[in-house]
Amino acid sequence: MVKLDRIEHNVEIPEGVTASIDGDVITITGPKGSLSREFASPRHDVFQEGGALIVRIDLPRRKEAALAGTWRAHMNNMVKGVTEGFTYTLKALYSHFPMTLAVKGNELVVNNYFGERVPRSAKILNGVEVKVQNKTEVIVSGIDKEAVGQTAANIERSTTVKKRDRRVFQDGIYLIEKA
Repeated sequence: MVKLDRIEHNVEIPEGVTASIDGDVITITGPKGSLSREFASPRHDVFQEGGALIVRIDLPRRKEAALAGTWRAHMNNMVKGVTEGFTYTLKALYSHFPMTLAVKGNELVVNNYFGERVPRSAKILNGVEVKVQNKTEVIVSGIDKEAVGQTAANIERSTTVKKRDRRVFQDGIYLIEKA
C-alpha cells in the first residue's frame, strides 16, 4: 500500500466572498452574511493562498486524512451558504384531523395533530428563517447548513407517531426537498 506523505484540499473562494483566518477561527463573508467556525487541530494546517483556502496535513494517518476532508466539506458548505444559502421544504400530511402550523417566536407550533388538545412545538435555531405557506408547506432557510438541517429535523421530529402503527397512521411533517 502506498503511503501518502501529504494531503492538500483546496476550497475555492469565488468573487464577492472573502475569507479570513484568525488563529483557529475561519470567517467567511459573502453577500448573504458571515459565518465563523473553529478548526482546531495540532497537526492540520489551514492557510489562504491566492483565491483559495488550503487544508494541509503531512504524513497523515487514516483519521487525520478523514478530518482534513471533513474540514474541506465544512468550508465548502460555508462558502455555499454565504453565496446561495440553504433551503429545506417540508410538507404537513394528514388524513382526518387537519393540523394547523404557526411560527411563534423561536418555535413552530403544531395544533390539532391527531386531534390532540395539547399543541406540539419544534425549536427554531438562531439564524434560521421558517415560513408556513399554503397552510401545509414549511420553508426552512438560512446560511448555516447545520442549523437549517437541525431545525428541519426538529420540525419533523415534533410530529412523531406514538402508540400507533406507523404503517397505518402516516400523519406528520416530512422533508420533501433540499436546495
